[in-house]
Formats: sequence, structure tokens, C-alpha cells
Amino acid sequence: MVAKKKETYSQAVARLEQIVRQIDNNELEIDELADKIKEANEIISFCNDKLTKADDEIKKILSEKQESEE
Repeated sequence: MVAKKKETYSQAVARLEQIVRQIDNNELEIDELADKIKEANEIISFCNDKLTKADDEIKKILSEKQESEE
């Protein structure tokens, strides 16, 4: 399951935490395990993209603010 476009970072992290709990508690059959690991990897990529975009936006805002103060 790929992260949905409207899914928030917090929702994605919650899904990732759920998968980790399932793995830690040995709740998954071996066939499910591969699918859950693939899903976790997709969620991690989604979260990394969100964080990178937020970081870029913050840097841009701070740069613009600094330029306007000069």
C-alpha cells in the first residue's frame, strides 16, 4: 500500500509504527512479512520526501526573511 497523497506525515508515521509493532510482536506470517517490509519502505520514502520538502520551504522562508531585513 503506497502512501496516499492526502495522507499526512503523522498518519504515515503511525502506520509505520503499527507495522513495526506487528513485526516486533511476531504477528505476521512469513508471506505477510515481505509485503509489510515493502510497505514500510514506501512509507519511509514518503516521510523522507515530506521532511525534505518542509526543510527546503523553511530554508527558503528564512532566506527571504534575512534578505528583506538587509
